[in-house]
Amino acid sequence: MCGIYGILRITESAEINENRLKAMGDIIIHRGPDDSGHYTDHEVAIGMRRLSIIDLAGGHQPIGNEDDSIQVVCNGEIYNFKDLRTSLISKGHQFRTASDTEVLVHLYEEYGQDMTHHLNGMFGFALWDKKRKKLLVCRDPIGIKPIYYYQDANQFIFGSELKSILAVMPNGVEIDSEALNQYLMLGYVPAPLSLIKGIKKLLPGNMITFDNRRIDFHRYWQYNPSKDMGKSESDWIAQLSHLMEEVVVDQMVSDVPIGAFLSGGIDSSAVVAFMAKNSDRPVNTYSIGFDTGKEAKIYNELPYARMIANQFGTNHKEIFVRPDIIELLPKLLWHMDEPIADSAFITTFLVAEFARKDATVILSGVGGDEILGGYNRYLSDYYTKYYNMLPGWLRNSVLAKIAGKLPADRHSPLMNISRYLRSFIAANEMGFEDRYRSYMQIFPDEAVQGLMNNGHESGVNYLSENFKQVNAHDNLEKMISLDFLTQLPDDLLMLTDRMTMATSLECRVPLLDQKLVEFCAKIPPELKIKGKNLKYLMKKSLSTVLPKEILYRSKRGF
Repeated sequence: MCGIYGILRITESAEINENRLKAMGDIIIHRGPDDSGHYTDHEVAIGMRRLSIIDLAGGHQPIGNEDDSIQVVCNGEIYNFKDLRTSLISKGHQFRTASDTEVLVHLYEEYGQDMTHHLNGMFGFALWDKKRKKLLVCRDPIGIKPIYYYQDANQFIFGSELKSILAVMPNGVEIDSEALNQYLMLGYVPAPLSLIKGIKKLLPGNMITFDNRRIDFHRYWQYNPSKDMGKSESDWIAQLSHLMEEVVVDQMVSDVPIGAFLSGGIDSSAVVAFMAKNSDRPVNTYSIGFDTGKEAKIYNELPYARMIANQFGTNHKEIFVRPDIIELLPKLLWHMDEPIADSAFITTFLVAEFARKDATVILSGVGGDEILGGYNRYLSDYYTKYYNMLPGWLRNSVLAKIAGKLPADRHSPLMNISRYLRSFIAANEMGFEDRYRSYMQIFPDEAVQGLMNNGHESGVNYLSENFKQVNAHDNLEKMISLDFLTQLPDDLLMLTDRMTMATSLECRVPLLDQKLVEFCAKIPPELKIKGKNLKYLMKKSLSTVLPKEILYRSKRGF
């Protein structure tokens, strides 16, 4: 795990020197406190801050090929690097280190830009081919690791965090009004926008290439549901359980202490169960709870986390949220780079900071809801079918008016149901796309225009634009596909990366392993959710692994 950054000269006017590169690295030292490294020549300068995880002694970056004509810096982990290494050695490539990053230079030698089709991991990397004067900047398929970039007539600048680019950006900082508009709608800034005008985010599964000063954007992967009807339910159950265990084991590879976040929900509990099964020592687990206020009764998941910790004999530790967390906000917002309306960034930071006392690598259950159907909004078609059996006059003249007066509080079971009813009834008469947007948007378009109060009208709704990219016929798969394009990378994975890296902790998300994601994309939607049973197939596949109290309890947000 690292932070990467660099500058490519487009014209001779661009300045490339060690001082600029050092400024980009110093500001993200939290991403890599163990080591730093730079490579510079006339056309390019690349650098990294390293958090040492694999090959502690030999994994210094940048890493070159045999004649140093290719140089690479990488943030993240390549999980299939051992198999790739074996294959590349058999083809005559010579390795200097045991680092996972070194496979990138030899993959490029062997396959060129098609190297991405051989990778399984979470990564943002930059590769410089000196002979061809070619730069590749690439982000992993799911968007677990971030890449920001800036380009003007003279230079191209990139970095793992926005603040690296700000450290050397030539012009004054200006807020991007379109990004602010989208933030007010969604609660996060969707890619490719960033809050700073001129700085963009590279989309997941995308690569930028500069070849003889010509820039090209290439998408090499996208979530593509294609249900496989050739398996029985029992086959799906057995294969899903096996693959979930396989990806957890793959991501346990580390030369430093490793642990797991444990909320007591299905996803994190499954990760811990498979870790415990495949570890020769007790797994370190970390949970967060509340010790004050009525919210503690609603959101405190510690009893469930303790149940799993006891069942699997983990070395379990807990931290409690208290009201003084507000003092953390300036620090956390600095690390976030961009605003976010998801309060999970606070709890994520607190439990990451707590875990970092013992561990350098942590496994998380993030992603289970997206790949296997865990959100209540995924039930909209199920409830719509029955709701529309009611007479139209009752739905439109009576229930719609009542719904508008319902409270939308989250802090009691009754109020939580009220919140869902209000949202569902208000959206029921809409078409599918508008209904999905109503679930995801914090403010409707007209309210955003009133808040902006500057005459700016958004020309693009990014949820609507992403609908055009969805290749799915089933409504559930449409929603999952949209989540993979928007909320998952730009909200959940962004806050996970920023808040764990703020504490110099590497967070891995095995349920978003590319192998598992592509497998789940083939599962028939009626097995992901059966009736109103969310995560039906996942629960069945874990029925011999986790207790019913965990599998069938009510969902809670982090």
